[in-house]
Amino acid sequence: MKNENYLNLDFTDRLGDILIDRRDFLKSFGGGIFILMTISAPSVFAQRPSLPTDFNAFLRVGEDGRVSCFTGKIEMGQGVITSLAQMLADELDVDLESVDMVMGDTDLCPWDMGTFGSMSTRFFGPPLRAAGAEGRRVLLELAAEQLNEPIDQLVVENGIVYARSDNKKSVSYAQLAKGQKIARFASEKVPVKTPDQFKIMGKSYLRQDAREKVTGKAKYAGDVRLPGMLYACILRPPDHHAKRIAVDVSAAKEVEGVRVIEENDLIAVLHEYPDVAEKALSKIKAEYETPESDLDENTIFDHLVKVAPNGNVVAENGDLEKGKAEAAKIFKESFLDGYKAHTPIEPHTAVVHVEGDKATVWPSSQTPFTAKNEVAQALGFPAENVRVISPFVGGGFGGKTRNLQVVEAARLSKLSGKPVQVAWSREEEFFHDSFRPAAVVKIDSGVDQNGRIVFWDYHVYFAGERGAQHFYAVPNSRTMAHGSGWGGDPGTHPFATGAWRAPGNNTNTFARESQIDIMAAAAGMDPVEFRLQNMSDEKMRRVLSAAAEKFNWKPAKAPSGRGYGVACGTDAGTSVATMAEVAVNPDTGRVTVKRVVCAQDMGLAVNPHGATIQMEGCITMGLGYAMAEDLHFKGGRILDLNFDAYEIPRFSWLPKIETVIIDAKNDAPQGGGEPAIITMGAVVANAVFDAAGARIKRLPVSAERVKNEIKL
Repeated sequence: MKNENYLNLDFTDRLGDILIDRRDFLKSFGGGIFILMTISAPSVFAQRPSLPTDFNAFLRVGEDGRVSCFTGKIEMGQGVITSLAQMLADELDVDLESVDMVMGDTDLCPWDMGTFGSMSTRFFGPPLRAAGAEGRRVLLELAAEQLNEPIDQLVVENGIVYARSDNKKSVSYAQLAKGQKIARFASEKVPVKTPDQFKIMGKSYLRQDAREKVTGKAKYAGDVRLPGMLYACILRPPDHHAKRIAVDVSAAKEVEGVRVIEENDLIAVLHEYPDVAEKALSKIKAEYETPESDLDENTIFDHLVKVAPNGNVVAENGDLEKGKAEAAKIFKESFLDGYKAHTPIEPHTAVVHVEGDKATVWPSSQTPFTAKNEVAQALGFPAENVRVISPFVGGGFGGKTRNLQVVEAARLSKLSGKPVQVAWSREEEFFHDSFRPAAVVKIDSGVDQNGRIVFWDYHVYFAGERGAQHFYAVPNSRTMAHGSGWGGDPGTHPFATGAWRAPGNNTNTFARESQIDIMAAAAGMDPVEFRLQNMSDEKMRRVLSAAAEKFNWKPAKAPSGRGYGVACGTDAGTSVATMAEVAVNPDTGRVTVKRVVCAQDMGLAVNPHGATIQMEGCITMGLGYAMAEDLHFKGGRILDLNFDAYEIPRFSWLPKIETVIIDAKNDAPQGGGEPAIITMGAVVANAVFDAAGARIKRLPVSAERVKNEIKL
């Protein structure tokens, strides 16, 4: 082998914010074959100062023959622990069971921006496959030397290299890696497999974490137990804008074994038992000043339009005035969508152990490297003195990209000298959530005499541009985004907002697909035929046709009384079409979703079983924001603090769910964790209109709103 093909191990370079000596780096892992890779980030993240310039993930073929993939990604139920392993196993020609995913450990894994946006498979998958192909090539080179055979006369099966001419002449990956310490960059010059060569990709596998999770063996942050660990309960204000003016902790201090910590804004009680800490917290007396506010779940929409910036053009073509002149019918509508909570089954939790000038963190977090830096900053430690070890995360949906509970646990551990666990109660989870932002969409559109859309003027306020662009053949069109929906400027939202599964796309798809249905009905056309007539996107046409075939859709003008609805959307590179059948009680307005068919084109489905589970999960979660979830508040005071007031989907709600995954194995894999959720609001609203003639323009499609529209 030519030494210049391999990595020079004698220099240092930046790995995130930490200087790593490559020789020391490899020493920490022992022997084996290392393939280093750079995972490209979307352009919005490319300018981050901490983005590594050398590598931010790597794989290792160990001396025992096992393959380990080290990545800063985490597993929170989306299934990448299996699908990424499938991609690597296939390219390396090893059994899936021989691949170990080492995820989210900041001492072992290179820097990663976090796990969100359905980006793991899209952006990690291609370089991971390239690294697997590179690793296979390295091992073949070693085998060629050992077996004294040309590389093109070798074949690999399940981690064993054979000579074509004599299958008894063989050597295993374990034997090849033993005594070696070779590192090479994934060059992407070694070709990856074509679909006809796949043995593992494109096939359904049970998730690798399934047994641990169904048997209760899986460990989450709340399961971490350390000697001497204390549980913390923290004093919270009643309102996000409340100012504390007095506090009396004397009664809490009288509880046996309780430690009360006061540092600036942080007041907490700590005890070896969580229920005792909670009892002591209830004894603290605090007074607050809270400013008056007229903002609530009903007045927020006018407020948002009033404070919105002028907006940015997302997409534009043709001449709107020309289109308006050609229109036989014009439709001017507004659509409203309130705040939504994340409600993960596992609330924000963290355990932190500060020992001297070092800290170890076990967080429930989608962003372990961000958590690492936040803890270092809060404690005044160098970043390299903080290690984050990511256990399984019990759902995130974008809400665990913030790490408030991690910083709280770190501060309390340093102040107490003990390991500390902070586990938010359900009330704290609601209060401190970074909610999906309330938003307004205003659409002005028109059709000609033949039912062709001739103009489309779209303005979205504070949901952002994700999903705002349409995929219809409209000659005169403009899409404007007013505000991003990410936190916002002071005075926009009365509390924190942020990413919520397919950020903004649920709102945009609800508005766009409702408007499309309104135009179809006015044109006297079946809503599916109207879409196909006005759709030039072949990928979307294919998905919509597949859904219609599975659903056995028969054309009819809405409202037909059947209770059929349709909605289309795109997210994370994936096209999705959903159809639903609902029943509406005209006396109560109660909506029952009886059946949902969802078709999506996500390119190569690495694990169809996992992709199906994600689609079913999206449909189930989507029923919540579509039919019930709506945050009630008064100014900065959150009024819904548990599931008795904030209703999420129940098993009794679930319809018959059928899924279709388009066979597109020759296309690059796209996102699968979020697309199927974006159409749920629109498809339910459109089906309700078809059933009862009630057009709902504000989510959720509640019984009260449906009943009121029926009366009108």
